[in-house]
Amino acid sequence: MENLYAGLEMLARWDVVLALFVGSIGGVIIGAIPGVGPAVAIAILLPATFSLDPIVGLTMLLGIYGSSMYGGAIPAILINTPGTAVNALTSYDGYPMTQKGEGHRALSLAYSASFWGGIFGIGCLILLSPVLALIAPMFGSREIFLAALLGIILVVLAHRGQIFAAGVLAMFGIFLQTVGLDAVTYTQRYTFGYSFLSSGINLIVVVLGLFALSQAFFLLTAPDNVPDAKSVQGKMTSGIKELMKHKRVATVASAFGVVLGMIPGTGEFTAQFMSYTYAQKTSKNPELFGKGSPEGLIASEAANNAVPAAAMIPLLALGIPGEALTAMMLSVFYVHNVIPGPQLFQNNIDLVYGLYFALILLNVIVMIFLLFSTNLLTKIIRVPTRFLGVMILILSFVGVYSLRNSLTDCMISAAFGVLGLILKRLNLPIVPIILGMVLGGIMEIKLRSAMPRLKTPFDMIDRPISFILFAIIVLVLAVHLRTLIKEYRAQQGPEDHDLHDSQTR
Repeated sequence: MENLYAGLEMLARWDVVLALFVGSIGGVIIGAIPGVGPAVAIAILLPATFSLDPIVGLTMLLGIYGSSMYGGAIPAILINTPGTAVNALTSYDGYPMTQKGEGHRALSLAYSASFWGGIFGIGCLILLSPVLALIAPMFGSREIFLAALLGIILVVLAHRGQIFAAGVLAMFGIFLQTVGLDAVTYTQRYTFGYSFLSSGINLIVVVLGLFALSQAFFLLTAPDNVPDAKSVQGKMTSGIKELMKHKRVATVASAFGVVLGMIPGTGEFTAQFMSYTYAQKTSKNPELFGKGSPEGLIASEAANNAVPAAAMIPLLALGIPGEALTAMMLSVFYVHNVIPGPQLFQNNIDLVYGLYFALILLNVIVMIFLLFSTNLLTKIIRVPTRFLGVMILILSFVGVYSLRNSLTDCMISAAFGVLGLILKRLNLPIVPIILGMVLGGIMEIKLRSAMPRLKTPFDMIDRPISFILFAIIVLVLAVHLRTLIKEYRAQQGPEDHDLHDSQTR
């Protein structure tokens, strides 16, 4: 109970409440504007949060992270243009409902399902926190190294059809974090005689370049566009009653979001796909999916909004981010010398509970805001894309320069912005670079810490948890290899059959 009171007391501060309102309402607005997205917004705000208390900065970022998907559903449903990438599946059934004149019904269902998924995910996070507090101290250097390695592998394998490219980009990210002065031997690594590389390549500089500046360049080089979203008429509370008719779908979809949100490299897309597939297979009207099915809309929105709370589990318990947004939040912890992992639940449990309550409150704030402000947001959607590009460009350079008052950082960030634009044009993933930098640094530190106690390579897995993690890594690779072999044989089979037929003729 003392921990609960401490968390509530931390949340009751005026600056935390202000940060929560700014983050949650700002996240909805950012999510509703196609072309921005939470990654860009968090990247721009990240330098500003370093001067704030950890709870204030994290609350603001969590507000954007958790609320942007609410807002992203608005353009996905009204104009068939997802506000954020994870709202793409929402448009499958949301936009057909708008075409039928049921836009208010689709939006109300999306809000209600998002709220259900968000609260469900937070509830699971709170219930799991005692378990995390017990298990986290069992993770030593070798266990965290193996967990980070598993995270890298899962991130790479999650990009089906682009595994080689994702692997190369992840290794590039690992390489970037090695540049600079080695903290142990005090030797220069990959600086090539340039003094500005001695301090290393700053993660935030790379994040702002790859996410914010690349998006600004993308919007500025694309044709100018003014999305046209019309106002909707009707009660936004009607979806709550309709959701109760499909609470099984909402609950199962939320469970998919929680389970997959905890696994690095999977996240919203996999959770959405699996929950949508489940809803379609168990529906009494599967023919309506893709044509305006309320169950499909509920499954999509409940799953993706359950992920943010679940993604905090590996971040808080082990200090291992599962995707780019939690990797950015990890930097806020590090700046304030609050290290997520086994010691967090022992030394800063009030911060943990404060974050739990902040997540609950942000969902309530967003839900109330959307019930009364949807038509206002439809006007915000109409912002010209090139104007957005200019604003993102200016704010990004201001953010980069404010880090260390360095023009060199601005040039490095611009270079990564060009790289990010090239990757977007080639339809290649950006996330592996960021996670490679973050997880690569964790792997190097933990491996160096574990090495003096290892006499043979087998000592790395001589403890129960390390052996389990190693077994999971082997199993994941084996299953993926088996899948590749099956796909290869399936492709070869028809060709061999056609060749046999031609020879018999």
